[in-house]
Parts: sequence; structure tokens; C-alpha cells
Amino acid sequence: MSSTFRTRRPPKFDGPADERLHRKQRLAAAFRIFGRLGFGEGVAGHMAARDPEQPDDYWVNPYGQSFRQITVSDLVLVDGKTKAVLQGDNPVAFAATTIHSAVHSARPDVIASVHAHATHSRTWSSLGRPLDPITQDACAFFEDQGLLRDYTGVVLDDEEGRRIGEALGPHKAVILKNHGVLTVGSSVDEAAWWYISIESCCRSQLEAEAATGGPTLIDAENAKIAASQVGSSRFGWFSFQPLYDWIVAEEPGLLG
Repeated sequence: MSSTFRTRRPPKFDGPADERLHRKQRLAAAFRIFGRLGFGEGVAGHMAARDPEQPDDYWVNPYGQSFRQITVSDLVLVDGKTKAVLQGDNPVAFAATTIHSAVHSARPDVIASVHAHATHSRTWSSLGRPLDPITQDACAFFEDQGLLRDYTGVVLDDEEGRRIGEALGPHKAVILKNHGVLTVGSSVDEAAWWYISIESCCRSQLEAEAATGGPTLIDAENAKIAASQVGSSRFGWFSFQPLYDWIVAEEPGLLG
């Protein structure tokens, strides 16, 4: 293992302009990765990254553009209070502004929030219950997932956005019954990774529950230990780095 790999750390920035570019690059890369993973469902799904200089505002994807084609220059800056577009020529989904404005308002510690309509997480959401600690990876979400128990349609109302923020609470993820999952993080990298991971964990539990006898749960004590090892903010950030390196090498045009 190289020393570079062992000592990789989240970056430090000389100023807000550098940090803004970094967040936007990570956001565009996350969309490309989600596109490769098949998380796009028509025009559904969005991610947002808080602006480092104007923390009430956030960068989000344009409405109706394929995840597979989003670039840094396509991202749109939205006023978190009024939902008005501050920078960018592209439209933004009203559901996106309703959800992310509410989540970022409820959680000042959150830098990024992610919501897509990937197959297994939206299927799991129909059961209306949290994931169980059936694998080491699932332990990252042990006692760290909220649940919105009622589905009331597409999120177009401010009250519904507020309910999502309330259901998320202090957690890294919230399961939206009959809708899907939303994840958050202290970096774009972390928020994106938690979504990728919870989608995979939803698939694992769906498959395990379909098997004869069903899954065996990890006991609470060991689940907590595993959560401290694989559920930290730093681990979430670090887990995204190989994916970022890969997608930029494959699709460098996303940085434009």
C-alpha cells in the first residue's frame, strides 16, 4: 500500500472560490457515477451542494438533463430561502428545490444531500421500515436512519419538505415510504457514497428476505462497533475517492 493511499485526507482550500469549484466537480462526478450505476429514472432525482460563501444557497442539477451528461458548467445555483435561480440558464425541478431547501435549512451541518429513484432503495421504501444490520455494510446505517412513514405524492409543498427534514433528524439517511431514500453528508463525496451504499444494502436485504429462513441480524453491540468503523463521515468521504478517480479518468469532460 502506497504512502499516498494511506495518508489521503479531505482537501483544504485557499478560499471559497476553490472550495466552490471542488464541490461542483464532485457533484458533477457523482451524477456521472449515478448514471453509470443506473440510478437515473427519467427526469427523477437530484443532488445539491451548499455554496461555501452563501451557505443558504446550493448548487443542483438542471431538470430533465441525463445524469450521464451533466458537467460542472450545467449546475444551477438556487436561493435556499426563495428557491429562485441565482446562477445558470437551466430550469430546476420544483420538487428538488422543495426537498433540498428544507433539508439544508433543517441541517446546517450538511454540505450535500442526495435523492434518486434507484430500484432497490425505492422498492425497500415500500415496506415502510428501516434497514436491519444484516451485513457489515448495513451497519453504517445502524441507528442512523430516519423514516418518513406517510406518502403524500410528489414533494411540491413546503410542508412536505419540512416533514422530510424533520424525519431525517440527525441521521445520514432517511427512508421516504413508497418513494425512496435521501442521504446527506458533510461533503458531496460522503452524501453520494451513503446513497450508493444504502442502495446496495437495500438490495442485499430484499434478496436475503426472499431466501428461505430470511437473514440473521448482527447483534446490537457488534452493529454499533461496526457502525463506528464503517459509518463515520471520514469513511464515507474516503469510500467515494476511488469512484471519483475512475469517473474523471473515464469522462474528463464532466469537469468542463
